[in-house]
This record gives sequence, C-alpha cells and structure tokens, in this order.
Amino acid sequence: MTALPGTRRLLITWATLMALTLLSMVSAQLDQDSWQALPLWSAGLVVAATGFKAQRLLMVYLNLRAATPAWKGTFVGLVVLTLALIAGGYLAARLTS
Repeated sequence: MTALPGTRRLLITWATLMALTLLSMVSAQLDQDSWQALPLWSAGLVVAATGFKAQRLLMVYLNLRAATPAWKGTFVGLVVLTLALIAGGYLAARLTS
C-alpha cells in the first residue's frame, strides 16, 4: 500500500467537495428574497458540510490519514474549534437580534 492517495480517491473526494459546495450555495440561496439571516437548519447544514469538507481536505489532500494520531487530533481539533466559534457567533447574533 502506498502512502499517497490514489487518483481515484482524489477524484472521488474532489467530486464530493464540489457537490457539498453546491449544496451549501443552494441552501444559502433558498430564502434570497428576504434579506434576513439564514434559517437555523440552513446554517447548520452549511456548518456541517463545511466540517465534512475540512475533514476530507485534511485526510485526503494533506494526507493526514497516514500521519500519527497526534497530528490528526490536532488538526481535527482545530477544525472543530473553528466551526464551534463560527456556529457560536451565528447563534449569538440570532439571539441578540
């Protein structure tokens, strides 16, 4: 087994990332007529898709699947922290308005 991801894995990951990007774009455009904050389910969908995309980028394109658990844990922890800060900021903005 080679340590580098194969062409098939890279292409499948790329196609998945593109599909999730389109899903995020469509969910953000669903309520375009009224210029209000995204509905909670839509924002949750965008954050979840972003988290999955970040995980795929780390494991496939940065090849962290072949790294030690310490590196994986550090990067995944930073992604989770970033997503939690974004979601928390969104929720705080919704609660104060």
